[in-house]
Amino acid sequence: MSPTMIAPVMEEENKKYQRGVKHLCDNGLTKVPTKYILPEPDRPIFTKSDKLIKSKQNLKLPVIDFAELLGPNRPHVLQTIAEACETYGFFQVVNHGMEGDVSRNMIEVCKRFFELPYEERSKYMSTDMSAPVRYGTSFNQIKDNVFCWRDFLKLYAHPLPDYLPHWPSSPSDFRSLGARYAKETKEMFEMMVKAILESLEINDRDEAAEELEEGSQVVVVNCYPPCPEPELTLGMPPHSDYGFLTLLLQDDVEGLQILHREEWVTVDPIPGSFVVNVGDHLEIFSNGRYKSVLHRVLVNPTKPRISVASLHSFPLTSVVKPSPKLIDEQNVPKYMETDFATFLQYVSSREPKWKNFLESRKIHYVR
Repeated sequence: MSPTMIAPVMEEENKKYQRGVKHLCDNGLTKVPTKYILPEPDRPIFTKSDKLIKSKQNLKLPVIDFAELLGPNRPHVLQTIAEACETYGFFQVVNHGMEGDVSRNMIEVCKRFFELPYEERSKYMSTDMSAPVRYGTSFNQIKDNVFCWRDFLKLYAHPLPDYLPHWPSSPSDFRSLGARYAKETKEMFEMMVKAILESLEINDRDEAAEELEEGSQVVVVNCYPPCPEPELTLGMPPHSDYGFLTLLLQDDVEGLQILHREEWVTVDPIPGSFVVNVGDHLEIFSNGRYKSVLHRVLVNPTKPRISVASLHSFPLTSVVKPSPKLIDEQNVPKYMETDFATFLQYVSSREPKWKNFLESRKIHYVR
């Protein structure tokens, strides 16, 4: 085939993948397309020296009983939060006060959104990373050389009245159920911020607490369709979250893995719980005391998986830096100041991998 004939074929192939993996699966797949096949060392299960390397057994994250934060056992719970943020970068929250119907309804309406015809979902498709509503695929579909087995719907959620009119109008109850979920996760986040600051021995009336209360909230709905060859690809590649804290709601299908002691381990989901993880901004704010930990997502051959991540941080215009309360002669700043514009410029200019952005903000002192 001549070069002039290859170009249109390649362009059409690329368009096919840009429509998303759900669209591909709906049209029938028995093998993973080359576009999604990871290099062997990056695969979740790969062959090395004729041995099959598998992930270790599941990990039970520290569990925070939210109700106990409000009682006499609060000091002990704060200590558990501090240890979890230092050691795992993750913990699970139970008895969080959100009614079961709110979380169940959110998962269910998100499933119905992804079951809509492609023509309806594609109304929200955009490659603009700052768009208030964006339906997309993979991790960064413009920069990714190998695509992830994931479609997503990203929704800006604070201030909610500003963004809600832009949210999908189908299914008909998406906005009402999504708005209630966003409101209640925002309230949960604000309670978690007070606990996090207190665990760092920072007054919860600190300027940072006020900024975070008025800060950004982005709800990301992830859809991972069944994959015919899950050993060849990932739902999401290893990454850390840009932001302060992420509150993750999952259905009952496992898939989340975190890098713990140099091993990938699957997180055991607790029904009705939220997985909370430290974001890059909290690592910077805590001057490295709390860790933004790498995580990734596995897919499976039989079950679709839905998760809803509520990402919270400072206002998009704020400068993020180590808290002055944690800096002294013995504890010098370990990170440069940063902001959302710097992050967008960074991720728009390259394929995001691992914790590269956070690493780029570290200060390296010459001794």
